[in-house]
Amino acid sequence: MRNGPIILIFITLLFSCGKSPKKEARQPEKFHTDLLLKTTPVKLQGNSDLCWIYAMLATIETEHIMAGDSLELSVDYLARMYLKELAMLRYGNARQNMNSIRGMIPMTLRLLNRYGAMPHNSYRSPDNTDYQVILRKLQRTADQHRIQRRGMEALNKEVDQLLDDKIAPVPLWVFMLGCQYTPLEFAHSLAGKNEYVALTSFTHHPFGQRVALEVPDNHYQDDFLNVPLDSLTRYIIRALRGGHPVCWEGDTSEPLFLAGEGTARMPDEGHRVTQVDRQKAFDLYETTDDHCMEIVGLAHDQQGIRYFICKNSWGTNNPYGGFMLLSENYIRAKTICIILSAEALPEMGQIAPQK
Repeated sequence: MRNGPIILIFITLLFSCGKSPKKEARQPEKFHTDLLLKTTPVKLQGNSDLCWIYAMLATIETEHIMAGDSLELSVDYLARMYLKELAMLRYGNARQNMNSIRGMIPMTLRLLNRYGAMPHNSYRSPDNTDYQVILRKLQRTADQHRIQRRGMEALNKEVDQLLDDKIAPVPLWVFMLGCQYTPLEFAHSLAGKNEYVALTSFTHHPFGQRVALEVPDNHYQDDFLNVPLDSLTRYIIRALRGGHPVCWEGDTSEPLFLAGEGTARMPDEGHRVTQVDRQKAFDLYETTDDHCMEIVGLAHDQQGIRYFICKNSWGTNNPYGGFMLLSENYIRAKTICIILSAEALPEMGQIAPQK
């Protein structure tokens, strides 16, 4: 961690996870950095809907970097595996949705456990890769094979060839620090099945139980340990102070989420957001599941208001080099869920083990 002001020039930010900045940037605000974990460079997801992979992999990277390792992971590898999975499901079920590749952060861990991982430099797509175009081509391919009853084996080969051409062929092995791994062995060395804990906070479910959140991107009905809002906020702060990043998923379509300015806050920062406030906004669809980022630090503004420093995946062209500063009130109001290392909260695994 390090201390000091965050004062950088501004450039308008143009990309989002299906969202666009609503306002142009002004002169950047001054914040004092209280704590900042180490990260890999900020990535640019372009017009893809893969923020859930970017954010979770960034969290795993920081977790290992803070432990002294050097690690940068491939988003494209997991994107490929998810695209192939969707195509194969489409063959068996014409109603399988292939309109987007949106997802929630637990899906990244599921993909890691099933398909493994690749280093960033070992598997990268061309800069002009358009995942929406690839998705549409895969849908047409799966539909053609189903209508003509060509079989799963034929579809599997054609899907692999299409993905090889549009993204990149998959290496058979991962070579890291003089060791050779399969992709699955490599992933298991990075994130075991029970190494991360998923949390949320809503009163329409009992606290202390695992619940499947009712949001459109929860395709696999992943569940989250439901805890009170004050506990959720406290766990985030405690994890950061212990050197652990937090993967965040929440609402970024608010008027005061200003991507171009690199800040997000609530309209009335003088009112501390309560559990009731938070629940009402969710029930009325005023809080929506939009985007994922990695929380990597704490800061405060000139009024002493606490902010959470988030590593985004919209490129570096904002006042803070691609990082966003979300007020504590914003985190309290607009968080859908978080995932963090079980090491940061050892008691959580005893309360409700991750499935």
